[in-house]
Amino acid sequence: MLVQGTETGVIYCGDNLEVLAKFPENSVDLIYADPPFFSNKNYEIIWGNGAEMKVYEDRWKGGINVYIEWMKERLWQCYRVLKDTGSMYLHCDWHASHRLRVAMDDIFGEKKFQNEIIWHYGLGGSSRSRWQRKHDTILFYSKSNSWVFNPIMIPATSQRMKGQLKKEDDVWDIPTINNMAKERLGYPTQKPEDLLKPIIQASSNKGDIILDPFCGCGTTLVVAHQLGRKWIGIDVSPIACNLMRDRLNKVGASDIRIIGAPKTIEELKILEPFQFQNWVIDRIGGVPSGKKSADMGIDGFTFMARDPVQVKQSEGIGRNVVDNFETAIRREHKAVGYIVAFSFVKNAYEEAARARGEDGLDIKLVRVDEIDKYF
Repeated sequence: MLVQGTETGVIYCGDNLEVLAKFPENSVDLIYADPPFFSNKNYEIIWGNGAEMKVYEDRWKGGINVYIEWMKERLWQCYRVLKDTGSMYLHCDWHASHRLRVAMDDIFGEKKFQNEIIWHYGLGGSSRSRWQRKHDTILFYSKSNSWVFNPIMIPATSQRMKGQLKKEDDVWDIPTINNMAKERLGYPTQKPEDLLKPIIQASSNKGDIILDPFCGCGTTLVVAHQLGRKWIGIDVSPIACNLMRDRLNKVGASDIRIIGAPKTIEELKILEPFQFQNWVIDRIGGVPSGKKSADMGIDGFTFMARDPVQVKQSEGIGRNVVDNFETAIRREHKAVGYIVAFSFVKNAYEEAARARGEDGLDIKLVRVDEIDKYF
């Protein structure tokens, strides 16, 4: 849907800096951003079968200054596309919240800071050397001196006010998503829908446009849809984009477009290695391997037969790769396996033929442009 020159109901797959640069100024009503936290970790989807698939890296060569500059470029674009009556919520934690608040002050202005919301949750590890870290910070800024705000009323918890409603304050006790929760997808850093509901209800009206430039598994988009708002999502991961489209379909959103998902060989070659691996496993309808298998030359398995799959984001794959994969296949007690790459040289095909004839191992060498012929 096109609203004031901005298409809604769309998921953009790509770098949000490049995507946002194409948006018109003053075109969205509310932005919620849950960016990487400068945690120096890799994050993975934990699927129901216990296997894992890396989704994104939160590691920054050059340290905190590189991360902050990376963030500031994107925060400036968020400021540019936000309407004068709009607001932005920036979700962060102890790793960089202090630096991000300074960055937001520089971009929005110190006087446009409205709240530091504390999201207090119960789960998490403990420490013998410091107080337990049990909260995130959500920075709330308006773009101007006039912004949308609808006070939220919640049930009172005190015995004195039992049965009454009170206004929401800036400390929110909302549980994280437990393993049995219906909304749990196994996506890293997934936020509960109950966290997004008060933000969207308070800082937008029905029909407004909600933007999430780091939308992950799409919680913001789902809640926006359920509350009668229009929405736009951006994420760099093709796997995440497909996941959120499926999730939105389940809550009744239809005609969802994904723009920018890799389609050509050239686009696939420039994906981050783990994104390319995820794309291949998803494209073949396969299952990602667990860490142990991945470390031993297996990146995934076919869905039905559970035959091993190795993914190489390279041209000219040779004999040594095929030879090493033979060992991985034997370790899994399988007779069939697949290597997916952009191209293979002659001695790779010769080694695959030898393994088939002498060892009874059927190693199929699959070019990326021929995936659909095999799966």
